[in-house]
Amino acid sequence: MQVVDSIIGFLKKVTELGVAFLALAVVLQVVFGTDVAFLKVDVVGNLTSVIQSLGDGGLVGLIAAAILYSVLTKKS
Repeated sequence: MQVVDSIIGFLKKVTELGVAFLALAVVLQVVFGTDVAFLKVDVVGNLTSVIQSLGDGGLVGLIAAAILYSVLTKKS
């Protein structure tokens, strides 16, 4: 059981790191525009399209958004 807890803890840290990088990329793109040299993708555009596709999904999109929210805000 200790191995499973260790893997879950590692995955939580990787997820937190990914969310932090995503937030940094959004801030950099807002400040410097789409011409940020080391960002090869349009982060804000991709994030907007993901949110739009969740909205277009109707009830399924709402459920997916609720699951994503609960996963990202769960502290324990």
